[in-house]
Amino acid sequence: MKIYADALLFDNDGTLVSSLESVNRCWTRWAQEYGVTAADFAAIELHGRPAAEIVADLLPAETVPGALARIEQLEVEDVRGGVELLPGTAALLASLPPHRWAVVTSAGRRLAEARLAEVGITPKVTIAADDITRGKPDPEPYLLGAARLGVDPARCVVFEDAPAGLQAGRAAGMKTVALATTHDRSELVADVVLTDLSEVSVQVVAGGLEITTAG
Repeated sequence: MKIYADALLFDNDGTLVSSLESVNRCWTRWAQEYGVTAADFAAIELHGRPAAEIVADLLPAETVPGALARIEQLEVEDVRGGVELLPGTAALLASLPPHRWAVVTSAGRRLAEARLAEVGITPKVTIAADDITRGKPDPEPYLLGAARLGVDPARCVVFEDAPAGLQAGRAAGMKTVALATTHDRSELVADVVLTDLSEVSVQVVAGGLEITTAG
């Protein structure tokens, strides 16, 4: 399948990199410290959402600022050795002009930049939780990514592993490519569903980018 676009917008965790073990370690420790149970987590949407929203769903308002600072501290401290590139990431990003792609993540900027630096990814544009007022599944993060690149949202392709992120991409009027790295394919609603980025290649053409997928 071929898709034509002007820019590509990538989620980070579960799309470009895997930090799942680190995330699990940090949130497990955080939950123990704040008395949050597995049942509490099961009652809310977790994947692809900003930590601020997750913490606000789990704890009383007066405890949220301190609890949010704590999970951010735990995750930043766990970055070294806790992040790895997913298949296809390095080759795909190397094929893209810097002004044609951005990272749009639900992580805070400090954590996002630490994870990207750990694996040597240096995007020209990164949209983090600090930059927005409404996180995924709201389209705001992806619309901001398109604006920072100076590209029409309709000419962007979103790459995501989480249902919330795919919903955000669709709401932004963008094409969506789902990666079955953290969710079953049956949970992913997108224009194309792939195993990972190793099934994607991009060519720079006169009209922008020609994306070829195995799906």
